[in-house]
Amino acid sequence: MPIKIPDQLPASDVLRQENIFVMLESRASTQGIRPLKVLILNLMPKKIETETQFLRLLSNSPLQIDIELLRIDDRPSKNTPTEHLNNFYRQFEAVKNRNFDGLIITGAPLGLVQFENVIYWEHLQAIMAWAKEHVTSTLYVCWAAQAGLKLLYDLPKRTRKEKLSGVYHHQIHHCFHPLLRGFDDTFLAPHSRYADFSPQYLQEHTDLDILATSDVAGVYLASTKDKRNVFVTGHPEYDALTLHHEYIRDLGEGMEPSIPVNYYPNDNPDNPPVASWRSHGHLLFSNWLNYCVYQQTPYDLDQFSEENFTKDD
Repeated sequence: MPIKIPDQLPASDVLRQENIFVMLESRASTQGIRPLKVLILNLMPKKIETETQFLRLLSNSPLQIDIELLRIDDRPSKNTPTEHLNNFYRQFEAVKNRNFDGLIITGAPLGLVQFENVIYWEHLQAIMAWAKEHVTSTLYVCWAAQAGLKLLYDLPKRTRKEKLSGVYHHQIHHCFHPLLRGFDDTFLAPHSRYADFSPQYLQEHTDLDILATSDVAGVYLASTKDKRNVFVTGHPEYDALTLHHEYIRDLGEGMEPSIPVNYYPNDNPDNPPVASWRSHGHLLFSNWLNYCVYQQTPYDLDQFSEENFTKDD
């Protein structure tokens, strides 16, 4: 089944060119199916690029999904046309009285900014608190994972001395956990962050199930026992060229970045990179939609209750 998105959303043309089945609102309204309601809080500057990346991963599921896009505030954007934001994004006030099956909170380029200095920190706190009562499962990606750990577990910001950038090998743990179904014992995934997620630190200070780690990148995937909060510290949604564009951007800003690890063939930026994480990304999102959202959520979202959720599969 397809994802359902607004008829004129730029991602619809991109996904159709990739032979991904996208159902526009005009057609979906004729079907008698209860789609999953998934809200995406997009914190990235280039919102059109980011929304397309996440929609691509959400599309690889037999479930019909009704997507809504949420912005954190109404400040003007330097990287996204105002018309696009006004046409396709909602403000929190417009959704706060509704329930959703899933919520995805994207990363943000705030790795070196202290939480208290993030201009929308209090607003983000309000949204995360709201999600406890209105969302079946929330997926926190990259910077949002660190923000979620701060707000849910009061963990302080932990920053690496150097930016972690590249594609890293990971090992799975708890191999029978629903989020890991179909995973190989090892897999590749991209990272681009300053945040530090030490397995030992999370084991000592949280009750999370730590599901995948890297000897270099630390914790990659973790979940609460009831699967209502899932933390992904990397970027499974990245396109093949996203790390390349970030590297070129940082070079242009005089930051002297290191070449992304295990990304360019022969570590030569003149060689086109190859996406080696695509299958893992699709599988992760399919598992989240099925086992953390669809299998847990009530059929009638108006009947949302903590009693719906179980800690064991």
